Amino acid sequence: MARHAAFVHRSGITSHESLFPRLPPFRPNATIWCSMTPADAQPSNANRPRVGIPWRTSNEEEKARTSGPKGKPGRTEDYREAVKRAGGEGILVTLKDEEERNRLIPTLDAFILPGSSADIDPLEYHGKNSGKSENADKHRERADRAILKFAFAEKKPVLAICYGLQMLNVYQGGSLIQDIPEALPNRPHAVPHGTTDIAAGAKGGDQIHDAALTARSVLAKLAGSSAVQINSRHHQAIDKLGENLRVTALAPDGVIEAVEWTGDSNWIVGVQWHPERMPPEHTFSKRLFEELVAAASAHEAIAHKT
Repeated sequence: MARHAAFVHRSGITSHESLFPRLPPFRPNATIWCSMTPADAQPSNANRPRVGIPWRTSNEEEKARTSGPKGKPGRTEDYREAVKRAGGEGILVTLKDEEERNRLIPTLDAFILPGSSADIDPLEYHGKNSGKSENADKHRERADRAILKFAFAEKKPVLAICYGLQMLNVYQGGSLIQDIPEALPNRPHAVPHGTTDIAAGAKGGDQIHDAALTARSVLAKLAGSSAVQINSRHHQAIDKLGENLRVTALAPDGVIEAVEWTGDSNWIVGVQWHPERMPPEHTFSKRLFEELVAAASAHEAIAHKT
């Protein structure tokens, strides 16, 4: 099984300044457009790939259910809107109703595993709670595992975001750092990843920092660059890397920011940041969702031919 320390030594670094120059705003560039990326034309709902999105938390799902027709899905709606802008149809997947979830999952073309305010139970990766892990959401864990089991078996595309990236890694036998500042307090070139490691008096919310992208990775092709700026809000990170995953983005302090699946040709990408919260005109984030939708369309086209 592949192993990768969350802190990665980067030779040749002599300064605590940003590793990468500030990038100009992303602009469309046909020369880096991936073959699966769709055209700008928006399909009708009947032709849109159906992208399953489990609720972020059990509490969020329950609050929406008890609020009635006027209830709002909370932050889960950010993912549905990103999928819609990319040409897909976001379908919410229940966490608590296992029978309904099992009926729905096989009808979907691709999946997003979203972020969450919960942390994965350390027992899931043979760990012990150090006191820094937030309460687990067992309904969410079971839903994510059911989705990943189906996606791997049927080669359905998956975009795993923040908590979803961590679950993907754990599902593949990897482990997590339970709290970055506690586990890596003196890491060189440290950048803030979330509210637990920002400087006193600093602004909370999403933290912005650089990430280096692996050459010839899906992310590097979509960005058209070897470095990007990302919006970060997490206190946990990948420790031991899961089987058949490769690291495709690193923060300046060596914390893993993205992985991609290498087990077969299926499109599975995990990012530690939150592209769904970036402005709609942010081209790199937009392309990431478009590529997921395009991968779903390509999979369905091949399935219909066989």
